[in-house]
Amino acid sequence: MDTTELMSRARSIDRSGITPDDILLSDKVVLVTGGGGGIGQGIAIAAARFGADVIIIDIVAERCADTQDAIKRSGRRSLGIQCDVTDIDALRRAIMEGATAFDGIDVLVNNAGGSRSGSFLTMPEASMRKHVDLNLVSMLVASQEVSNLMIEQGRGGAIVNVASIEASRAAPMYAVYAACKAAMVNFTKSLALEVSAHGIRVNCIAPDHTITPGMRGNRSGPVTPQSWADSDESWSKLIPLGREGLADECAGAAIWLASTMSEYVTGVTISVDGGTSAAAGWLRSADGWTLNP
Repeated sequence: MDTTELMSRARSIDRSGITPDDILLSDKVVLVTGGGGGIGQGIAIAAARFGADVIIIDIVAERCADTQDAIKRSGRRSLGIQCDVTDIDALRRAIMEGATAFDGIDVLVNNAGGSRSGSFLTMPEASMRKHVDLNLVSMLVASQEVSNLMIEQGRGGAIVNVASIEASRAAPMYAVYAACKAAMVNFTKSLALEVSAHGIRVNCIAPDHTITPGMRGNRSGPVTPQSWADSDESWSKLIPLGREGLADECAGAAIWLASTMSEYVTGVTISVDGGTSAAAGWLRSADGWTLNP
């Protein structure tokens, strides 16, 4: 879209006020990387509940199938594609397979990622590269591929990147992961400007500690919450809202950013962290709030 087309589109927007329908993704096609578990699964299932057909890309085939089953119960179509997103050629093929199956993509959710704790001083180069390929390069490639598809389709679109609170604070023992997430936040701003003339919006969510399979040690195979340990009460000190986050709460922010309800929002990062970023080191204690020494 050129500037004239954008202005024409803006004038055609109904100015009578927003309605509940504006949050719906009716008949949109949503692609979610890492959509087989945790935050990605929460977003994929929520997208279906809000009316979208969903393409799930995940390295674990069983998790794709589980998410597809949940989407089927919502009455929407889905396609599960087993793919290691660090294999760039395979990722490009998976995106094109999904786009062909559903005649395009309207929303991309870059969720695939992960990290393991370890000192940067002793981290092997292979581990550094794996972190960068998984958390950053795969997001760049998917964004490029889908942005070009959206431009070709000519109907705009939305990209939602899933970063982390670690993008904006120090993360000892997770230095490379945090660097990748910080890069994702900056990339979100830059791409938002580059594709704005095409009616494509690019935004980001930044969760803190969220209950996911990976955080509960369930890193492979089907998602089995029954095997996870219960949360302890330490989060009531660290997180102002007093508990760990849920995948559905990240999904809520992502659905809003993907919908027309946020049609004038682009290039931003929304913290979905229970207030942790706002606390900035303040901890809750029996005596009230104290600054962590």
